[in-house]
Amino acid sequence: MKTLMFHRTNEKRIVTERTKYLFALFFSLSLFLFAFTFNTPMEIWNGSIKLLISPANLVTDYFMLANVGAALVNASLMVLKSLFIIRTNRVPLSGPLLAAIFTVAGFSLFGKNLYNSIPIILGVMLYAKVTHTPFKNYLLSALFGTALAPLVSEISFNIGLPFFIGVLLGFLAGVFVGFILPPLSRHFASFHKGFSLYNIGFTAGIIGMAFIAVLRAYGFSVDVVNLLSRGNNVPFSIFLYSLFSFMFIVGYYFNGMNFKDFGTFLDEDGVGGPDFLEKYGFGLSLINMGLLGLISTSFSLAVGGELNGPVIGGIFTVVGFGAFGKHIKNVLPIFAGILFVGFFTPIELYSTTFLLTALFGTTLAPVSGHYGTLAGLIAGGLHMAMSANVTYLHAGMNLYNNGFSGGFIAAILVPLLEVLHFHKKERQNKKIIEPLIDTEHTEDLDTIDKPTIADDDEKKRPHV
Repeated sequence: MKTLMFHRTNEKRIVTERTKYLFALFFSLSLFLFAFTFNTPMEIWNGSIKLLISPANLVTDYFMLANVGAALVNASLMVLKSLFIIRTNRVPLSGPLLAAIFTVAGFSLFGKNLYNSIPIILGVMLYAKVTHTPFKNYLLSALFGTALAPLVSEISFNIGLPFFIGVLLGFLAGVFVGFILPPLSRHFASFHKGFSLYNIGFTAGIIGMAFIAVLRAYGFSVDVVNLLSRGNNVPFSIFLYSLFSFMFIVGYYFNGMNFKDFGTFLDEDGVGGPDFLEKYGFGLSLINMGLLGLISTSFSLAVGGELNGPVIGGIFTVVGFGAFGKHIKNVLPIFAGILFVGFFTPIELYSTTFLLTALFGTTLAPVSGHYGTLAGLIAGGLHMAMSANVTYLHAGMNLYNNGFSGGFIAAILVPLLEVLHFHKKERQNKKIIEPLIDTEHTEDLDTIDKPTIADDDEKKRPHV
């Protein structure tokens, strides 16, 4: 009887859709309540209005632009909006959608808000309507596609147009971007073969680059921003460590109070973004997400970085993709490669620029997952060099700048790694086969592979 009870307590618990949604709601509520430890309701209201009517291109820290409370409330509301869209389309809360929710929350601390994100979502809905396909098929394009939200704010408020004309043109630009995102993202996925997890980030980079080229051609100057806050490490350290520890404990509970199948989980290479919720369950996915959050926060603090809006946004994104392709085994080599190369560049390792490169550079986690640690180190190092040089192309209009850079790195690196991987496997197969060959009977082996007349006759016979 005792043995039977022990067995039952170690079984994975059944997780309903309601439980998953409650977890996402808890995440939103924690952000909302934490906001009021920084600012009064009136300060948060005034700050929220400022966020809605201000430019938001990279890197605009909403902590600094308005205040910490307004930024956290904005993130909370954006999560609720995302959940509402998912729920009304009656779609199960999958790993990719959970990654999208955490990514939206993260970038709502430095670039996304209710105003500049809605036109893009409407554009995706319009595309679904025109192509006569269900909008639920394009939920990921709609949620991740808000990477180009700063483009809406830039046209609306920052290129010198009259207010109402600017808002109208910005809104229409957002709808147009949303409309072209689904077909383009599907096409560009073949460019990096699924080895960069931020496929929408790469697509958004291409679109942003085209828009900025047109604006610059007509004399509109669009520059990258570097508005950052400082001094919030203590409260956010407590908040983040508490949140991620809670996720780890909840995941451990739902996995039957054990780490069963976690070894198999870590053998996933991450290519193409596997749905960890579907393959391994809610429990193991939460364990992985919690660990990634603890590691990412510790990494940021260990190099002396600031837990500002963009950095916390990066941490949330890493955590979200813990349900959609990333785990502690394929992420760590990317961190190490970026850190190693960072030592030999002028960039300060404690700077927000470096931390964003490291955190979002984990888009290349499938490279280390598929080709090994050394390949991950190389990918991370190349990403460190590339990411800072592609921002100018889209002038910060694409919030997923590292997804843009990661797409290029994967496209350059993967074909070379594939060649080396092929020859390595060929050599391994040769080593296995050669000992089996008896050199004294090579003539017999030759005759085995050669077709005989009898074989030819057999091939000519009809098969029943």
